[in-house]
Amino acid sequence: MSPPRQSRFSRFSGFYRLGPAERRAQLGLADGAALDPGALTLEAADGMIENVIGTYALPFAVAVNFCVDGVDAVLPMVIEEASVVAAASNAARMARPHGFSTTVSAPTMIGQIQVTHVADVAAGAAALRAHAAELLEAARRLVPRLAERGGGPRELEVRTLTQTGPDGGVLVVHLHVDCCDAMGANLVNTLCEALADRVATLAGGRAGLRILSNLSDGRTVTVRCTIADAALASDGASGPEVRRAIAAASRFAELDPYRAATHNKGIMNGVDAVLVATGQDWRAVEAGAHAFAARGGRYAPLATWREVEGHLAGELVMPMAVGTVGGALHVHPGARLALELAGAQHADRLAALVGAAGLATNLAALRALATEGIQRGHMALHARGLARAAGATGELVERVAAELAASGDVKAEHARELVARVLKDAP
Repeated sequence: MSPPRQSRFSRFSGFYRLGPAERRAQLGLADGAALDPGALTLEAADGMIENVIGTYALPFAVAVNFCVDGVDAVLPMVIEEASVVAAASNAARMARPHGFSTTVSAPTMIGQIQVTHVADVAAGAAALRAHAAELLEAARRLVPRLAERGGGPRELEVRTLTQTGPDGGVLVVHLHVDCCDAMGANLVNTLCEALADRVATLAGGRAGLRILSNLSDGRTVTVRCTIADAALASDGASGPEVRRAIAAASRFAELDPYRAATHNKGIMNGVDAVLVATGQDWRAVEAGAHAFAARGGRYAPLATWREVEGHLAGELVMPMAVGTVGGALHVHPGARLALELAGAQHADRLAALVGAAGLATNLAALRALATEGIQRGHMALHARGLARAAGATGELVERVAAELAASGDVKAEHARELVARVLKDAP
């Protein structure tokens, strides 16, 4: 893993109480134009996808308090769901001073070349293995600059899928490619296209699909953290009680795929928010994560928590195909700024930060479930949103939100009634 660049200090007190301009100042953002309306121009957007009629904004925030592999980091997040940023920041605070430690694998993506209608599957597979060195060398010649940087095609694997069927005998060749700092989809797809005809000829069949796999199980991040009991304690529960409850919740997810799906959704809250902010293909990471969770034949949690010598120890392992070059980063100023804020110059550092965000939001969700329940924090933030939507501004937002939450009737109609009453009573 590349040594992370010294990033900005991430431990802020009362950051959430500041206004957006004050938060920018705290982060040292002299120019936040990349985050302002219109930063992604209509012309640039029109060049990114088809049939563009405008741009669509979502909140851009930063999660604070993170220390990842001994280096402080603020994590950019783009998400519409209330409480995720606050939850991640709070969990990161609990994990300090040591924070999160990570191990990031080589950035190896898998390209698949399908071969159908193979008359003799065993002979076809043997021929492909015999010519593996030749095929790899041909692939390397197609990406000389990547090879010069230490990347490129690394291995060729042959798998038999079926001997007979509607498509005859079917083989698939896996081309393993070190993509360096790129996510690598376009690169891998190009290599598969280039090799497909030669592969089919050697196998004695027809070239089928040629495309990367989003189950990037050779490109993973492992994140660990240990939380002291004192950090876990809440107003209504002691640290040991919370520790035991979180470990029990982890075991629940390991036993039940219905719970595991929601457990993993809590992980992806943090993961996706950072991926969207940094211009990544979050859909690819989602697909890979859920396929990885089911690799044992049963859907399982991506993160587990255990009681270890009076502490809570967590571990997350998941595929993480990200890049710091290419894709939307060429044209999206907000994505480029997000990488700058995170101090993520290389793909391995970005993978580490994204994984830390996932373990943090998982911890926060389990702690909330183990103590006051998940709805309390959600409803407080929901009340603020309803207050604003009902016309409250300034100090009135908190006043209406507090009364709304206290009433237990956190609904839009009630918020409008409260705002109307407060405005009527105002001098």
